[in-house]
Amino acid sequence: MDLTPLSALSPLDGRYAAKLATLRPLMGELGYMHRRVQVELTWFVALSDAGFSEFKPLTADARAYLAGLMNNFSEADAQAIKTIEKTTNHDVKAVEYWIKSKLEGRPELEAASEFVHFACTSEDINNTSHALQLKGGRDQVLLPVLDTVLARLKVLALAYAEVPMLSRTHGQTASPTTVGKELANVLVRLQAARAKIAEVPLRAKMNGAVGNYNAHMSAWPDFDWEAFARQVVEAPELGEQGTGATDAFGLGLSFQPYSIQIEPHDYMAELFDALARANTISIDLSRDIWGYISLGYFKQKLKAGEIGSSTMPHKVNPIDFENAEGNFGLANALLRHLSEKLPISRWQRDLTDSTVLRNMGVALGYAVLAYQSLLTGLNKLELNEAALAADLDASWEVLAEPIQTVMRRFGVAGAYEKLKEVTRGQTVTREALHELIRSLEIPEAEKQRLLALTPGTYIGKAAELAKRVGATPAP
Repeated sequence: MDLTPLSALSPLDGRYAAKLATLRPLMGELGYMHRRVQVELTWFVALSDAGFSEFKPLTADARAYLAGLMNNFSEADAQAIKTIEKTTNHDVKAVEYWIKSKLEGRPELEAASEFVHFACTSEDINNTSHALQLKGGRDQVLLPVLDTVLARLKVLALAYAEVPMLSRTHGQTASPTTVGKELANVLVRLQAARAKIAEVPLRAKMNGAVGNYNAHMSAWPDFDWEAFARQVVEAPELGEQGTGATDAFGLGLSFQPYSIQIEPHDYMAELFDALARANTISIDLSRDIWGYISLGYFKQKLKAGEIGSSTMPHKVNPIDFENAEGNFGLANALLRHLSEKLPISRWQRDLTDSTVLRNMGVALGYAVLAYQSLLTGLNKLELNEAALAADLDASWEVLAEPIQTVMRRFGVAGAYEKLKEVTRGQTVTREALHELIRSLEIPEAEKQRLLALTPGTYIGKAAELAKRVGATPAP
């Protein structure tokens, strides 16, 4: 059976394939192979610049050719590597052999071909490739889609900053807020989570079989291999420099000086935990919006031809928020396993991380899909101010709080208990509260202030707090 969207085992490559088109080239196996080629060639060029008499600096033409191999890497190239792997049964060695085959017929490069993969263990190539994949996936796909959600939340928070809404604590009526303030709460939380995702340093090591530069020093014992590896890892990527193919090749990552055979993966755990936190906040939002739609606070814009139920024609289901919640859950299940498993390795190396790491793209894929669904849902929302106002007008009991607080200010004994007796578990009317207020032994001006209060105006600083998010800079 040919692999098609209908036969794909994962919905990420089936039903949702088109939605993840930007992530797939970065986080799929094609992207992994591409980064391996990038790392191998970066190391190769850097060795030519190290000052060894046995490997002279490459000419501008040779560098340009290698840059082309890196920048123009294609699916056909990846397939050629897979063909070699059928013989080697070793994926990194297949990359090495493919690169060497591309040096044939070019005397300058062919003469230096034994410096391809020089002194490297497979993990020197793999860990740097994984970091480059995460760099692309995070910076080019994940953060941009998260930023669109943040931007939409800010628009909604400001637009609805002054629209009063009944709060519910423990599912019961509580002190009113505004719609904008509730969205601002989530916006601020997500902004903080987004900053944590963005600031995680993506680390890489290039130090050999067990992290001690053993093979490197056997060849040139007096050379500062640690400083050299740091330079290769931390120098900007070729494309980041933008001044031509003769630039020094680098990887644009953060150097990891201590490791066993594998990079410890602690930064990955930090990154995945940070993403899982943002996803958890987004689940909270998705569930709350779902509930507000159920209460009638929000309507959803209709799309011609859509069907909400196969049997109930009236339904407009909050499917985008439901899809978001489900996919955030899938993402977090994988992210948490990755963050718990990856930092653990038996002695200097075992292979349990290798197969797990191949699912990084799956975890990020579910997260990206979820943020797309969340954004779609947010863009469909239409406020139902009439429903909000009706709910507030039916909940005069929430004014028991300000009344008893003012009573306490003026020393009225048993203020809380008096309001509890009048309101707890009872249907409270405007008239009953006003009768109580008029009977209070407090200054007349305070009585008038309380008499003017309604559930819709008892919002504290909610509007001010919601509007404040307009001053926060974009991510």
